[in-house]
Amino acid sequence: MTTVDFHFNTPDRLLHACRLIRKAVRSGQVSESKPLLVFCSQAERLAKFDDMLYEFSEEDFLPHVMADHPLADESPILLCPEAIVPGAARHAFLLVNLDDDVPDCFSSFDRVFEIVGPDDDDKTKARKRFSFYRDRGYAIQQFDLSKTPR
Repeated sequence: MTTVDFHFNTPDRLLHACRLIRKAVRSGQVSESKPLLVFCSQAERLAKFDDMLYEFSEEDFLPHVMADHPLADESPILLCPEAIVPGAARHAFLLVNLDDDVPDCFSSFDRVFEIVGPDDDDKTKARKRFSFYRDRGYAIQQFDLSKTPR
């Protein structure tokens, strides 16, 4: 069954997602044979995140493409604006949800990462997602980043 990790009180959702993905790549959890899928239906947010993956670290290169790109089968990180991705969702094990809603395909992943920023609107939407997972019996882990030393 899918496990859901909520990372909340993150000062910057997208930057935290970059760090989380870098950690997964470095640890070997993510590779061409075990891709990670980033879902976000908001085109502007996904485009900003795409740029951030290139720019956020001078030391790390995080190869990524859109899930429908011809090189998707060779990329460890797939970006997707659609809730269901034929092929890509079937092979990916980890899902980073940057959307405001729960993606329809979440249960096909071993683990889902939900990242919650500090603003009230984001917290309200995250509470709905949390309730969705909890009410259906999914295992949820919570990480309060306000309690983590920087």
